[in-house]
Amino acid sequence: MTNLPSEFTHFTRLLMGDERFERFLHSFEEPSPVSIRLNPLKSNGLKAIDGEQVPWCQGGYYLKSRPNFTFDPLFHAGCYYVQEASSMFLDEVLRQHLPAILRETGGGTALDLCAAPGGKSTLLRAALPANWTLYSNEPMRNRASILLENVTKWGHDRHHVTNLFPKDYRKSKMKFDLILCDVPCSGEGMFRKDEATIGEWSPQNVERCWQLQRDIVSDAWQCLNEGGLLIYSTCTFNTKENEENIQWIIDELDAEVLPVATKAEWHITGSLLEGFTHPVYRFIPGITRGEGLFMCVLRKRGDIASSASKKKGNADALKVLTPPVSPLPAEADRVELTYQQAIAYLRGEALVLHADTPRGIVAVAFQQQVLGAMKNIGSRANNLYPKEWRIRTTHTPDTHSPILG
Repeated sequence: MTNLPSEFTHFTRLLMGDERFERFLHSFEEPSPVSIRLNPLKSNGLKAIDGEQVPWCQGGYYLKSRPNFTFDPLFHAGCYYVQEASSMFLDEVLRQHLPAILRETGGGTALDLCAAPGGKSTLLRAALPANWTLYSNEPMRNRASILLENVTKWGHDRHHVTNLFPKDYRKSKMKFDLILCDVPCSGEGMFRKDEATIGEWSPQNVERCWQLQRDIVSDAWQCLNEGGLLIYSTCTFNTKENEENIQWIIDELDAEVLPVATKAEWHITGSLLEGFTHPVYRFIPGITRGEGLFMCVLRKRGDIASSASKKKGNADALKVLTPPVSPLPAEADRVELTYQQAIAYLRGEALVLHADTPRGIVAVAFQQQVLGAMKNIGSRANNLYPKEWRIRTTHTPDTHSPILG
């Protein structure tokens, strides 16, 4: 049995009640569910997944077991994202609330303010209309690099990555119709999935987190158009970082909380704070099929149509990061690789391509999904796959165990 901090156990039992808390504890004896979300831009034509659909996400699926994603070329091609199922609830939120914004604005801009490693950002980009622009931000440089890799592989247009602090967005005076604040938190909802988060938990960290979260939301709120939506989420259970912060947003920023229609069989838990009756959505392992999540949808009062028409700000000040890979020439020939060749390519190795392969820059693909570029010089093809993205382990499976095809 996992040893949880005594202070966490005491407080969370009081918060959830004995029945819910015992079900939560029992979840540590069960394996965490494995789930992926398909990229609608790249998954068409691939074989169906041998798994069960995540009920609150159209492109999400639970897998029957955890494969070795490192050795699936389609994972590296961005055909799907390995994402915890509870986090995919964002898809349901967007499907219910985006249409109202679209009726008023047509196009728009969105911001994921704390975006690494990119799960919710790639979901958001897939859900947004093509004429919307999405900025995905991560303040920590090393995490921003991971975010940039995942966004680049996802492959959607009008999706930019920045490495800034929330206050930098506020200072830019950029305005957005939709902002996602998946704020840094104490990580209680990840205890089952990542035991390292248990050792990092403390009451002091909870105190630091709820104060930081309010600072982030304050900056984000100034970047939000009137009538726009702010989606607040954490992966923790306590009310200080959740309901009490939502109440603060209501009181201090005059936000309106919007409901999300859910189904009883999803087993989503509402407010656990006495006297707080606004619609919020809490996923508890052992009760819902996923890890811990809290989410709330807030609206900035006002007319989004008139607010959006007065957008201002300096987008150049945002200093968009550049991917470490050059776009393929439009006329580049495509070369289909075998599975073993694809793994070798993803390791950064040179390859010998078919003798009739044209010289120069060619696109290499696996199952018709482009992995990247090579420079074919005849006797060999030099690898142009970014060094920081390469597979580093030396083990190679003999055969490909397909997830999508």
